[in-house]
Amino acid sequence: MSAATLISPDIIRSRFSAAMSAMYRDEVPAYGTLMELVAEVNAETLAADPAERARLEANDDLARISEERHGAIRVGTAGELHTIRRLFAVMGMFPVGYYDLSEAGVPVHSTAFRPVGDAALKINPFRVFTSLLRLDLIADEDLRGQAAAILAERRIFTPACLELIAKAEAEGGLNDADATRFVAEALETFRWQPRANVTIDMYHRLHDAHRLIADVVSFRGPHINHLTPRTLDIDAVQARMPSRGITPKAVVEGPPTRKCPVLLRQTSFKALQEPVAFRSGDDWKDGSHTARFGEIEQRGVALTPKGRALYDRLLTATRDKVRPAADGSNAADYMAALSRTFAAFPDDWETIRAGELAYFTYSLTEKGLAAEGIGDDIAAAIAAGLIRFDPIVYEDFLPVSAAGIFQSNLGDGAAQDFVANPNQRRFEADLGAEVLNEFDHYAAIEAASLAACRRAPAGTAAGTTA
Repeated sequence: MSAATLISPDIIRSRFSAAMSAMYRDEVPAYGTLMELVAEVNAETLAADPAERARLEANDDLARISEERHGAIRVGTAGELHTIRRLFAVMGMFPVGYYDLSEAGVPVHSTAFRPVGDAALKINPFRVFTSLLRLDLIADEDLRGQAAAILAERRIFTPACLELIAKAEAEGGLNDADATRFVAEALETFRWQPRANVTIDMYHRLHDAHRLIADVVSFRGPHINHLTPRTLDIDAVQARMPSRGITPKAVVEGPPTRKCPVLLRQTSFKALQEPVAFRSGDDWKDGSHTARFGEIEQRGVALTPKGRALYDRLLTATRDKVRPAADGSNAADYMAALSRTFAAFPDDWETIRAGELAYFTYSLTEKGLAAEGIGDDIAAAIAAGLIRFDPIVYEDFLPVSAAGIFQSNLGDGAAQDFVANPNQRRFEADLGAEVLNEFDHYAAIEAASLAACRRAPAGTAAGTTA
């Protein structure tokens, strides 16, 4: 097939993200309310801060915010994980990062499938946080065997979806008609299934082992359990959720409120109790299941290994003093302690940049474009007004925050004692590929922007002007 007839994976990803958002809005009406609230807060934030709006526009980041989503799914077997990787690859999404959530009492390990590279991210930064159930962490050997047998029987991809994945791999992509079919078929993997795979007695056994285990094993597929829009002011969204009939979780996960946002802040509303029919002989028995919820996020700058080490140290120090209670009873104390501890993390962009705590893109100003060169001293070029720098958005996730969201939505008793057991090698074997290192990708984007500044001859229009 001629490459000219193939659709860009970026376009397929955009179509799929829009289709999933529409599906989830139909399945979880409160998600639509969240979308309206986030749009309102974002518009007000940009109106109140023209400089930030201008910065986002200059870097082609403004348009992506309203379209930005991340979803989350949980798969049950190595085979499912392997095929999910192939499915996302059709959309230009690749596994970035390894996350061990067993250390936080959640029996999964995970990666994030997302586009890689600045150009693809600007088109559509859709991400899916994908967790693989750790059956080896189920203490009950008999239950572990039964759960494995149940999972072995299910098929989470339609035959047509598998055929289109294979076609994309063989031909280097899909044409427009096949891309349309692929989006429709792939969407079926993530759709909510109101009928369980198990009896209600088995469901309760799985649920007693861990609520997340029940969520994975009991259903025919890995229903999308949340879809998350991006806000520019998560504190405003958190404060307004009750006025929209939505009760937020007590604590915003991640770093505290800052002038210069770093990494990722997340909040959510409690998971829905949804009707489910369970197997009962040749009939069905009514019951319910609680798993799907609404989540909102605010993304800040991507930190370097040095910056991330400082962040992790400060977060650990905070939680050693005040650990947030599952019921939110000490939320105010925790947030106050978090703010006090994080005073040690610089909160102005130049100090963060000079301290090599975060990643930035660099571009020539009008003055820089007219100059004979910028020299080797980047700090001097910035001081002279030849170069501007802008924070690179953090595109990934925080395991402690993810676990906090899981636990607050799975119930007060969801956190259990699992021995921390990271096993990236096993995860990558199941995945069929190595996960990409997020730090390498941010560093590459930063380095490429600096190289472009140094290459641009005087008088050109290259780079972002100020």
